[in-house]
Amino acid sequence: METTLQSLVSHLSTLSCSGCGKQYSPFEKQTVSACCQLPLLAGYNLAKSLSKEVLQKREGTMWRYLEMLPVLHKENIVSLGEGYTPILTLNNLAKKYELRSLQLKDEGQNPTGSFKARGLSMAISKAKEHGVEGCIIPTAGNAGVAMAAYCAKAGMRATVVMPRHTPKAFRDECYWYGAEVVLVDGLINDCAARAKELNSAGELLDVSTLKEPYRIEGKKTMGYEIAEQGNWELPDVILYPAGGGTGLIGIWKAFKEMKKIGWLPADIKLPRMVAVQAENCRPLVETFYGRQANAHNYMGKPTIANGLAVPRPLGEQLMLQTLQESGGTAISISEQEMIAGLKELGASEGLFVAPEGAAVWMATRKLVDTGCISPDEKILLLNTGSGQKYMENLSGVFAED
Repeated sequence: METTLQSLVSHLSTLSCSGCGKQYSPFEKQTVSACCQLPLLAGYNLAKSLSKEVLQKREGTMWRYLEMLPVLHKENIVSLGEGYTPILTLNNLAKKYELRSLQLKDEGQNPTGSFKARGLSMAISKAKEHGVEGCIIPTAGNAGVAMAAYCAKAGMRATVVMPRHTPKAFRDECYWYGAEVVLVDGLINDCAARAKELNSAGELLDVSTLKEPYRIEGKKTMGYEIAEQGNWELPDVILYPAGGGTGLIGIWKAFKEMKKIGWLPADIKLPRMVAVQAENCRPLVETFYGRQANAHNYMGKPTIANGLAVPRPLGEQLMLQTLQESGGTAISISEQEMIAGLKELGASEGLFVAPEGAAVWMATRKLVDTGCISPDEKILLLNTGSGQKYMENLSGVFAED
């Protein structure tokens, strides 16, 4: 890390309110915007020359894109080797369903077993840069595990607040990383309320989804990798499991940044982004189709895809904006459909994905059947985690076999 990053300098220049655009200092600790209480988005000095050829000799982690990431001093990077996960070709399923091109980016191969490693590596690195001594997070599972691990690496105190029904594997891993774990009856919004109570004195930095500006900057590296690993050609459509939506928003942000710095042609057609949710908790789907004004009062239910149990996402408007700008859509998948998807991906491709990843595959099948996705298109699925941690959720599935 020390040698490969020695000459790199971040081009971070602004933090802007995602609602009204008001700017805030990127050199001071920030949470949400004071003006609108909405997420702050990082901007970069894109006028500086930045050739993509510099990537050729860099390490295979998300930190290879450091100029377009917010950490200012390399000694503050808290890394466990996250990023640069493989893009796998699903030949067997493509042949079965007569699809020209079907690929899956497997985020389950990240440290701590999920895509959350990217966002929390970045958030904890920036927390370290700002002199933070401890962090707190409400979580459906994977984000809490990642925060606990990166706080341990950074020597920070960690408090994780998660639903009591969260699979034991997630809870136990947090304990092993030395975190304080608080269990709450309810979903992640109830955990957020409890975290606010616990942190009423403000001693800890709340790294909830989009309540600080930097988890999204870690997640956006998926977009940079999709472009680089595809030899700077993009898929026609990307399907992403959207709970809090940070990754969906981040990937789209990355594509737009790469166009501005010349890593992608200005006239390139960007992929349609598809947000996949659980039928048990589908606030974005309900808003997208006009069945509610917004998700502020949405009531969700637990789902085997723990990461999709986010009933009132702070980033709802940013997710909707991404779907609108990309010409994409939103769709929900039932619990039984997820189980069917898990079985099919396992038996056909040798992949034991998270239920969120199974939901994305089943959404693909449904959208191809309805003509929303053409079999001739280049399709990319995002699997956000390893299925191993969800065994408790899946117990009894094969009881009758």
